[in-house]
Amino acid sequence: MSNTSFPDASDSTHRTTRIVSVIAATAVALACGTNYVYSAWAPQFAERMKLSSTQSNLIGSAGNLGMYGFGIPVGLLVDRKGPRPGVILGSLLLLVGYLPMHLAYDAGPGSISVAALCFFSLLTGCGSCSAFSGAIKSSALNWPHHRGTATAFPLSAFGLSAIFFSTISSLIFSDNTSGFLLLLSIGTFGLTLVSVFFLRIVPQTGAYTRIPAHERRNSDPHRAHRRKSEQGHYQNNAEEPDEISSLLSTSPDPEQSATDLPRAKIDEGHNHHLDIRGLVLLSKPDFWQLFSLLGLLTGVGLMTINNIGSDARALWIHYDDSVPREFIQNRQVVHVCVLSAMNFLGRLSSGIGSDLIVKRMGMSRFWCVIAASTVFCVAQLSATQINNPHSLFVVSGLTGLGYGFLFGVYPALVSEKFGVHGLSQNWGCMIFAPVISAELFNLIYGAVYDKHSVVLPDGERQCQEGLACYREAYWVTLGASVLGLCISFWCVYHERAEQKKLARREGLEAGHES
Repeated sequence: MSNTSFPDASDSTHRTTRIVSVIAATAVALACGTNYVYSAWAPQFAERMKLSSTQSNLIGSAGNLGMYGFGIPVGLLVDRKGPRPGVILGSLLLLVGYLPMHLAYDAGPGSISVAALCFFSLLTGCGSCSAFSGAIKSSALNWPHHRGTATAFPLSAFGLSAIFFSTISSLIFSDNTSGFLLLLSIGTFGLTLVSVFFLRIVPQTGAYTRIPAHERRNSDPHRAHRRKSEQGHYQNNAEEPDEISSLLSTSPDPEQSATDLPRAKIDEGHNHHLDIRGLVLLSKPDFWQLFSLLGLLTGVGLMTINNIGSDARALWIHYDDSVPREFIQNRQVVHVCVLSAMNFLGRLSSGIGSDLIVKRMGMSRFWCVIAASTVFCVAQLSATQINNPHSLFVVSGLTGLGYGFLFGVYPALVSEKFGVHGLSQNWGCMIFAPVISAELFNLIYGAVYDKHSVVLPDGERQCQEGLACYREAYWVTLGASVLGLCISFWCVYHERAEQKKLARREGLEAGHES
């Protein structure tokens, strides 16, 4: 095997720049997960604006729609123009989305329509999606050999966003909902706008190992055509070589054992040249597997994320109707913080752990998805049984952990299956999946809650039946979680079968050549 070596440009300056860029991406992501804090202020907002549970869930679902439905157009923007335009656009949308809701809350009921509130909530989701897409893309490009670990930091910060803003708000505004919304509008705008100046893509160069001819043919029959088109693209684009050349420079891991080679080839070698995007993506069974699984499990998690405040409110009113509203509001914020903290831990452990699973154990990243599905099953079952508000932390904690496990590994799965060249637009296609499921599960929750609620003389809606207020909705998500677990196991089986088939084919062709 012949080797061609290029100069190593990964000096300390470039390494420092990449580290600073990851820190900046993490700060951007910290401002992008504020949709998860919705349940901390939604009950108070609904009470102030005289909204039903269904209307409140529509507003929350609009935010989810923006977060997950805006992924495709902003993915195209980030893949073509780089991370910075996406982050700047996201910064502006977050400000334009949160500020009118702050003003509407101060103005009181009747000052704005539910449709307008849904629109501004939609903008907050779009802004979060846009800025977060830029953050993930910069981290993935700067660390091609440790993509799971590098993206774990912004992914984890995304999950930590709720506890970050809730804590700051409680310190500055003493749990004042108006102040909280003002903090969200100014804080998310300022944090993303400042961080964008530190986002940079550093060219990756180093030892390049020429792959044997039979491996090139077996791993990707279209690689030669893509390489010619990429070379032509380099000549016509001044910025693209910096991003793409970093993905074509790789060296084998000296610590890699022989048992890791089949999985490592897929994760480290073939992936650098793989580029599946656009309409071609829709013809790939792997895409639909990942798409359906993400949609199912994300919808399960988002139902609790958007409604944990209502869960707490229902249980406390039934448990002790003498507790003051301020106490219940504090409990709601605490549950959001627990959910956020566990989301953070889940994302960080899943992102880093998936790299260890692949590189050290030679196993599939889908085992992290299996872990997420299992945790979701336990969380939904717990939600159907817990009627003591003191024990509701089991539901919020497990939901955050499962959601973190899921999203900590998924970007790495997408780049592994379809390449990193079109990661932003592919991820945009992928996160469109929760739009339908999240909307469906949230509407089911709202309908169940409203069915058990009564309208008080002052126009406020309240459910006094405790667990019965929402239990039926969790039976639905329990079934969805079990289905997700079954699909996850099938994905591991399918991937293992594909690897064995590829190994046999390569062995036969190598034998013919010799």
